[in-house]
Order: sequence, then C-alpha cells, then structure tokens
Amino acid sequence: MAVVTLLQSLVPAAQVWLAGRLIQEVADGIAAGAAARDAYVDRVVVLALVQLGLLLAASLLQTVGNISQQLLQERLAIHVQLLIMRHANTLDLADFENAAYYDQLQQAQRESANRPVQMVSQVFNLARSVVTFGTLLALLIGLGPIVAVLTLLAPIPAFISGSRYGWWGFQQMRRQSPTRRLLTYLTNLLTTDEYAKEIKLFTLGDHFIDRYERVSAEYYAATRSLLLRRYWAGFAWGGLTTLASSGTFLYVAVLAVRGSISLGQLTVFTGAATQVQGAFQGILGGFQGIYEHGLYLSTLNDLLERAPQIAPPARPAPVRRPFRTGIEFRNVSYRYPGREEAALDDVSFTIAQGETVALVGRNGAGKSTIVKLLGRLYDPDAGQILVDGRDVREYDPAALRREFGVMFQDYAAYQLSAGENIGVGNVDSYADSPAIASAAERAGADGVIQGLPQGYETTLGKWFEGGHQLSGGEWQKVALARAFMRDAQILILDEPTAALDARAEHDLFARLRTLTEGKMALYISHRFSTVRMADRILVLERGKLVEQGTHEVLMARDGRYAELFELQAASYR
Repeated sequence: MAVVTLLQSLVPAAQVWLAGRLIQEVADGIAAGAAARDAYVDRVVVLALVQLGLLLAASLLQTVGNISQQLLQERLAIHVQLLIMRHANTLDLADFENAAYYDQLQQAQRESANRPVQMVSQVFNLARSVVTFGTLLALLIGLGPIVAVLTLLAPIPAFISGSRYGWWGFQQMRRQSPTRRLLTYLTNLLTTDEYAKEIKLFTLGDHFIDRYERVSAEYYAATRSLLLRRYWAGFAWGGLTTLASSGTFLYVAVLAVRGSISLGQLTVFTGAATQVQGAFQGILGGFQGIYEHGLYLSTLNDLLERAPQIAPPARPAPVRRPFRTGIEFRNVSYRYPGREEAALDDVSFTIAQGETVALVGRNGAGKSTIVKLLGRLYDPDAGQILVDGRDVREYDPAALRREFGVMFQDYAAYQLSAGENIGVGNVDSYADSPAIASAAERAGADGVIQGLPQGYETTLGKWFEGGHQLSGGEWQKVALARAFMRDAQILILDEPTAALDARAEHDLFARLRTLTEGKMALYISHRFSTVRMADRILVLERGKLVEQGTHEVLMARDGRYAELFELQAASYR
C-alpha cells in the first residue's frame, strides 16, 4: 500500500505537466506553417498516448489502492475486535457490573470497525499529499512567491475550524454514549426472543417504542445542532479557499493575455494552482483527521489499558489434587461499589473435604456473594478466604477456578449445539462425546437431549436457523450438566432445582450424595425439602451468618431457620 500511495502522489504533477505540454504543442502546431504541422501532429500523438497511459496507470493504482484499503479495513476490524474480546476476557466481574465500563466498551466497539483503518489511510493520504504538494509547488513557484503563499494560507482557517468541531464532536460522542446504549437496549427489547413473551403479554411494545422516540429525538437534536454548526462553519471558511483559487486563475489569465506566459504555461499554472491547493488542504485535512481519529482511538486505548484488579501473583501456589483440607471463610466482609450496606459482614465458616453445605436466607442476604468470593470473582474488603489451607490470593485465579464446577441461578443459555452447551463446562474436553454424555446423564439432561431432532448436534435457542428452544427446566438440566463436565473438587449449585418439576428435583437430590462423593459441595436453595439433605446449613441474614448446623439442630434451636422452614411448610398444609 505504501508503494501504491507513493506512485499515486506523483500522478497529479505529471498530469498537469503533460496537459501543458500537449496544449502548447497544439498551439505551436496551429501557429506553424503547413509544412511543419506533420511533425507537431506526431509529437501530439506521442504526448496523447503518454497521457492515456498515465490515466490508465492512475486508474489501476486507484483500483489497487481501493482493494488494499478494503482488505486492510477488514483485517484491522477483526484484529481490533479480537483485541477487545481478549482484553475483556481478562477483566474482573466488577468491571462488567460498572456502567462506565459499558459506556467505554460501546464507544470502543462502535469505532473499532472504521477508525483504525481510517487512521492508517489518513497517514498514507497525508504522505501522498505531501509528495504531491512538493511536486506541484515546484511547477507553481514560477508564478512568484506571493501567489504561492496566498494559495497555501487560504485553507488554514477551514482547517482550524474543522479541528475544533472534531474535538467538540468527540466530546459529544462521549456524553451521548449512555444515551446510545439506552437506544440499543430499547431496540433489543423489541427485536430479540429473550423479552418477546413479556413484551406481548404485558403489551409493552408501544411503551418502549414511545420511549425510544423520545430519547432518539433528544439525541438527534443534539447531533443535528453540532452538524449544522460544523458544516456551515466549514462552508464559510471554505469561501477563502474559493476566493484564493479564483484570484489565482484571474492573475494567470491576465499574464497570458499580456503575453507574459504561453498557453501551455497557462494550463500548467492553473492546473498546478488548483491541485497544489487541494494537496495542501489534504495535508491540513490529514493532520486534522489523524487528530480526530486519535481522539476516538483514545477510548480504545483507555479500554485496553484498564487493568484487572484480580491478577495472578508473581509466584502462584500450586493447586493440589486432591485438596488436603477444605474451605474456610475467616471474618470476611464485602461491600459492592456504590452500596452503603455490606453484602457480607464478618462472616466465618468452614467446609470440610467431602462435606455438603447449603446456604439459606432471604434474597439479598449474601448467598450469591459468598459464591462469587469463593470463585474469586471478587476479593473481600476484609478477612481471608482459604482453600486447601492457603489464601485464594496465593493461587492463579484461572488454575483455582478449574477446580470449580458451577451452575449459577442466572445460568447462560448458549446459542450453540446441545453438546457444545455441555462441553464448554470443560474446554479441555470440549469435544469429548463420552464425557459430555456422562455429564448429561448425571444431571438428568440425557432424556432431554435424546428427544431433540439431531440429539447432541441440535442447535439450542432460536437465534440461528434450525435452532430448538428448550423449556426453563430443560435449560437448567443442560446448565447442570455443564457443571458436571469438570472433574471439579468443589461443586457450587445456585438454585439448581428452581426450574425443575417435583419429580426431576427429587431424582436429582436422590443422586446428589453420589454425585458429590469425595467433593466439597455448596448449594443455594429456597426449597427446604432439598436444603435439609445437606450435612450442614448456613443461615444468612443481611450479610451476617446468624445460624449454622444440621436441619435437626436448627429446628431444635427454633431460630431463624425454623421460622423460614415453618413458613414454607405451612404453604403445603
């Protein structure tokens, strides 16, 4: 692309010079006698053929340049998107729960497809304009330095104006990022299957459409105001360039009429004046474009410089298999950013090797926070979390997480095949069909998959052609199978039976002892019929551990657990 750019930069001066020579030969031929005209005709034909070759070469260079630029744009867009994806993969869960991060991410993704290649193209165009400017200026300088200086100064005000509005546009883009994200969200509400049922049943469509119209009208008004000011200012300052061009043409025309320059020189000077000014505008525009693209790319740079807080230590401790000891929460406290009340407040408990522990409490009591802290998705504000006798911060987070088999309450429903949905639970065995089938059987998902049109090859969800949508309970079984894909030492199940029917729930917990044999298991459930099967129950209330013990011990204590149990039991009487 650099070679093409260099060759393209030489074409304008060559075209101007050839046009001048061609016209001068024609004029001289007309003025010459009849006997000498044949020689002029030969020279005109040669010059015309050279000009034709130059035009064809210019067209070829333009075509090659367009191909190169388009391919470069595709490669850069893919490369930048991969940069964003790889970097996002290193960030903490807290970053994904931060609105400012999402604004930054959207800005980066919005500009990543075009800005990098526009920046590269702008650099090449700037280099081309510089070379073109130099060659044309050499032709123009014969008119005198005053004309050259006026021609060069005329575009500068438009350049300054464009740069100012470019900066204002960037600042407005940053301010409007939350608005654009809201508009995207409102669009997704009405165009994806995730919300379709509620949108229809609650007749929410018109409500969200009206909201989109109100928000988009405000967004459009701000955008329109800036665009009008930017382009009218550009038009006004561009008038100086037009005046300079017209003045140059008039000056050269007067010189030609007075006989100071020939017709060929007139052609060269007028062509050079037009194109040297365009080349200089290209130089100024190149700097302006690089500056403006740099502003937008600074958002991408800020995103890529965002460092995770949860990172591997310099010398991570090895993760032993099997663990020699269990899990210990030692005076752990945690408060979510922006919240006044602590999610966990001075919580201490242990889970022994091979023990099954259930977490019980109202919504917001801190149950899911314990799971996230244990998986080191967050670090505690105070206290320690020990796994196998070591603080979790001594391990490489990725190595430690490989020892977890997890099913969250808000599990992911991947728009992939049934086999892939389970296989992603252990990427090392992603395509291991026997392992996938075994995990499905343990989770009770094998019956679901056998009923699919292509079995494990059936695409789940409705995003792609041929996809098959599952019920909530069927999706939950698939998610549970994903948790069983790993030979994990710690099994974490967050509401594993919330969407299961009574028989499926009974069948699962009848097998749970066997499934968790030799492992530590931690599960969260609001169903006390399943909670009572745990070796030990932890009762949380507003971030504090208020009770712990077996079902029998806690019922005999007649405390918070007994109260919750009786409330639920009463509904079945």
